[in-house]
Amino acid sequence: MAIADIRKEYMLESLSETDVDADPFLQFGRWWKEAEAAEIDEVNAMTLATAGKDGIPKARIVLLKDYSDQGFVFFTNYMSHKGQEMHENAYASLLFFWKELERQVRITGKVEKVDPSESDAYFHSRPEGSRIGAWSSPQSEIIAGRDVIEHNVARYTSAFSTGSIPRPSHWGGYRVVPFSIEFWQGRPSRLHDRILYTHKEDEWIIQRLAP
Repeated sequence: MAIADIRKEYMLESLSETDVDADPFLQFGRWWKEAEAAEIDEVNAMTLATAGKDGIPKARIVLLKDYSDQGFVFFTNYMSHKGQEMHENAYASLLFFWKELERQVRITGKVEKVDPSESDAYFHSRPEGSRIGAWSSPQSEIIAGRDVIEHNVARYTSAFSTGSIPRPSHWGGYRVVPFSIEFWQGRPSRLHDRILYTHKEDEWIIQRLAP
């Protein structure tokens, strides 16, 4: 089959302005619970798009670790490419695609680092291997080979063998504080439902977008 001939007809649900909650975080919570109930594999996987001072957009998959009416939280190496880009340009977009429910959620907002205590709490909840990994990987840097990482893992495993593993200062959380959230529900004939929330003057405006 030619790539151009690959298509899927979306039939499961509809989405109306009268159906959604006035608060986009409550609407996200509703969809999140339905996505969890659908047992979607890695339901918290989301695309993170950033752009540094060069203006070139870059995207990768990260994992949502918390959300509230304050924003959407993920953790990473501050010195990674995405960390450097968010330092240069403190705006980002997140995208969830839950194909089993024929849904997308697109979030755009300003990025801020979470409080160090929040980063500490999450770091110490991670498996030991992941904590060692945060020390061992100079994320996004060019390295000579896999043996660099394996050497670092052995080094830090030995260094922390007799005590707790502290959070490295170059690792922690970011929160995307949204000013727009779009809920997308697939519909037949590509006439999808798109409901956009835009934050203006301390309130959320709800509008329908053409598919």
